[in-house]
Amino acid sequence: MLAVAPPIVDPTLSLWVSPWIDEVTEETGHDPRSAYVERFWLGILGPSATWFVRSVSYGFEHSPEGFDLAPGEMARVLGLGERTGRHSPFLRCISRLCQFELAHYRGGGLVVRATLPWVETRMVVRMPAQLQNEHALWDAADAEASPYRAMRRRSALIAMSVVRTGGTVRDAERMLGRSGCHPSMVESLAEWAWNQHQLVLVQKQNRT
Repeated sequence: MLAVAPPIVDPTLSLWVSPWIDEVTEETGHDPRSAYVERFWLGILGPSATWFVRSVSYGFEHSPEGFDLAPGEMARVLGLGERTGRHSPFLRCISRLCQFELAHYRGGGLVVRATLPWVETRMVVRMPAQLQNEHALWDAADAEASPYRAMRRRSALIAMSVVRTGGTVRDAERMLGRSGCHPSMVESLAEWAWNQHQLVLVQKQNRT
């Protein structure tokens, strides 16, 4: 999980928000305003964090490189009040996104995913049975619509699980090969997972 940077304490200061883009998630994930996010991410993130990332996605539509956000104003829009100190509802909202690797701080700004990934299996199994069944149907429909994309998405999750548990790029490649991943994807997905995990580790180090 990505670490949370020091809190915004002055609601009058602007916060630069830029898009967090990686090739795999952009290709296989979901628009923050999509039905998938509303159905499956909402219960994990909570309404405030979900509406925040949705609102930011509208901002990226008009300013693809990023934009200045007024924390106090955004907090009011989300119904969280104007307080933006260490324990404020607004900072807890952003912390929630950071915890699930949907946002992170860089310098004095915030980087937010422009496309949200599929909910990982470890979180799906904690959902109510009805949602688990719906997610399985969604997964099957995606696999039928685009077998290549579905394989890429599932293989990316395998590679990420390997590096998160201490594996190397080579370990990820071997696991992908055994899992039936198409050979053309193995090297790039293993490197992608490694780079994404290194970003997580850097964020943790910045917090200490």
